[in-house]
Amino acid sequence: MKEELVKIKIKDDSQSDVGENPKEGDKSESHEKTDIPLEKMTKAQLVDKIKQVQESADENYDLYIRSQAEMDNMKKRFQKDKQDLIKFSNESLVKQLLPVMDNLENAISHSQDEGPLDALNVGVELTLKGLKDTLEKAGMKEVKAMGEPFDPNCHEAISEQEDDSVEPKTVIQELQKGYFLNQRLIRPAMVIVSKNAA
Repeated sequence: MKEELVKIKIKDDSQSDVGENPKEGDKSESHEKTDIPLEKMTKAQLVDKIKQVQESADENYDLYIRSQAEMDNMKKRFQKDKQDLIKFSNESLVKQLLPVMDNLENAISHSQDEGPLDALNVGVELTLKGLKDTLEKAGMKEVKAMGEPFDPNCHEAISEQEDDSVEPKTVIQELQKGYFLNQRLIRPAMVIVSKNAA
């Protein structure tokens, strides 16, 4: 209510000022020019108004295009991050379970060398098989090493041995198995590589 009274008072003052002081009246007319209804605008005023609206529309459209592009980029980044998170969420678990599997493999090899502990041997083999199956379901896969050409991307050579029965740079012994998790190497195979006799 107070605001309405103030507006009315300003309009009354401006009307009375037009008669008394023409300069102040000009100011009020230029101030009210922006508030003139479209129907009452002159052609020049309409052209100016259209230019202002067009500039504003162009700026808004430019901002819209940029924000859409940024949103698309964010969506793509989010999808990639999400897929990587899902694929490699078990990586730390797999790394922690690898030594357990190594110990089970060692226990099997020792029991076969030292004597007939069939029950222990069968139990350890079953445990190892269950563990391997679990890890394979999580995306783990063994690195092929024995008899394969040496590949520095997935093999780690500990030493070289002379062996003329195979091609040079062939894996002749696997000391520790290597593993992939969803095609990403998480541990290289530790191997011994062949070389020609000097």
